[in-house]
Amino acid sequence: MVIDAHTHVLSEAMIAQIAREVPSLAPKLTKMSDDHGVLEILDVRQNPFPRGAWDLERRFADMARQGSDMHVICNVPHTFLYEADAGAAATVAEIQNEAIAALVAAHPDRFIGMATAAMQDPVSAAATLERAVTVHGLRGVHIGSNIRGENLDDPALDAVWDVMDRHALYVLVHPHKVVAAGRMKSYYLTNLIGNPLETTIAAASLVFGGVIERFPNIRFCLSHGGGFVPYQAGRFRHGWAVRPEPKSRLKGDPADSIDRLLHDSITHDAATLGFLLSQVGAARITYGTDYPFDMGTETGVAEVMAATADPATRAAVLEGNARRLFQAG
Repeated sequence: MVIDAHTHVLSEAMIAQIAREVPSLAPKLTKMSDDHGVLEILDVRQNPFPRGAWDLERRFADMARQGSDMHVICNVPHTFLYEADAGAAATVAEIQNEAIAALVAAHPDRFIGMATAAMQDPVSAAATLERAVTVHGLRGVHIGSNIRGENLDDPALDAVWDVMDRHALYVLVHPHKVVAAGRMKSYYLTNLIGNPLETTIAAASLVFGGVIERFPNIRFCLSHGGGFVPYQAGRFRHGWAVRPEPKSRLKGDPADSIDRLLHDSITHDAATLGFLLSQVGAARITYGTDYPFDMGTETGVAEVMAATADPATRAAVLEGNARRLFQAG
């Protein structure tokens, strides 16, 4: 069985409910063809916005074609809305959490649900996440790599880390509002370089800010193979050993925190995935595709198979790790 632990959803019903209850933050979906539309929300324009994001039957057909049996579903990053009014964004988050929970309830053999929260108000976000877990039955959290331009080591976020730690949640860290975007306007570099860079900054903030050290039960998963972290982990460790700055908030060896980070399998290259396996081990990688976006992968299962011939490693990445982390059956 294959469990895809990195997929997104924004159904037409969700869009309609947001439009009714929070018109100032209403996503606008313009259908352009049978396969995609254009999504606009605040200053973000996603083109193409693939049909699988909002059309359940298309999603099921794509799952069959791509070899996925279950999807772990979370909101699209465009609806983090950290820059918006916190109260309005919290309402949007609650709408999405309820809708994702309803999808899981309707299709328990196909979906596992993850929550979102308006992280710009950590106290309110903590309450949203508590409801998401205890009322809606969601089993993880999807967060952006920065909150209004502030890194994830912001002490104000301890309120949300406390909830996540208490429930030992899986937390998918996704790039959002990438740094230095002005220098990466050409060639789609905002995604090609900006996204993995954002993930790397987020990871370094969690490590050197002592977040992972202080909240050891949270299972932080880095999107898109971990950004540049697997390749630069040695540099992180060396810097901590020879410089005073990395020690300012981290009490212990950064290797202890780095070794608790999880990664999804999205590397777009079997050899690179093989390197990731050699660096972090099979137990710390969950299979993911970033469905339905074009910068995800439609051949992820084949990439895992090409990266390793070991049956136990394949089984762990494609199914076992997700079952353990999400406590799924």
